Formats: sequence, structure tokens, C-alpha cells
Amino acid sequence: MARILCVDDEIPVVTLKCAILEGAGHIVTAAISARDAIEKLQINSYDAVVTDWRLGDASGRAVVQAAKNNSTVPVVVVTAYVREAYEAAEPFADLYLEKPVNPEELIIIVNELLKHRNGSPPPETQDIR
Repeated sequence: MARILCVDDEIPVVTLKCAILEGAGHIVTAAISARDAIEKLQINSYDAVVTDWRLGDASGRAVVQAAKNNSTVPVVVVTAYVREAYEAAEPFADLYLEKPVNPEELIIIVNELLKHRNGSPPPETQDIR
């Protein structure tokens, strides 16, 4: 079980993403703006961040940067603007997924990033005996 910050300025979308991640056993906190997310990142610690790119008050770049400041927290950007997000982001998120994202894919990716962060080798180097 991980603590995940989920960011999207569309309330139905963030609610759905939170439900998907909670269904996988995670504790999820919703943020509905970049400002809200950055404030939460400053006062709480999270094991992962899942964010949209185009947020009403700022780009997801601000959220990615806030998450990566002094942290190795994995960040997944889920957006309809993958190319724009990838080209504009510095520091880079760990992964960019295109909306609409498959719920199972989101869970698998977040869980793999969490395993890798916690010291397990990436899937391609794991010994599967």
C-alpha cells in the first residue's frame, strides 16, 4: 500500500483515477489544481504522484518539479498532450501515458514504479525462478 497524490483539474477524472488507485489498495489524496498539489507536496510525503499535464492554474510541469524537488518519488503524467508534456518537462516525469488510460495499465505502471523505488530491480532484470 502506497500514499499517492492524484492531480487533475477535472473533478470527475480525478475522482475516477483515485477510485482506480484505491481499488488497487493505495491511499490516495486528490488535488484539483497545480497549486493544491504543490501545497500538499510541501506538507505531506507521497510514494508516487499521478498528474494531468494541462491544469487550470498551471501546467503539470510545476507539479512534476515540486514532486522531484529533493525526492525520488515516481511521477506519472496522464494527459491527452503527451508530446507537449514530454517536450516541455524538466525535470522529466518517470512516465507519460495518453488519456484515456486503461485502468489496469495505470495500476501496473504505478505498482512497478513503486517496486523499483523501494529497491526491487526493474521487471526486465528480475530473476523469475
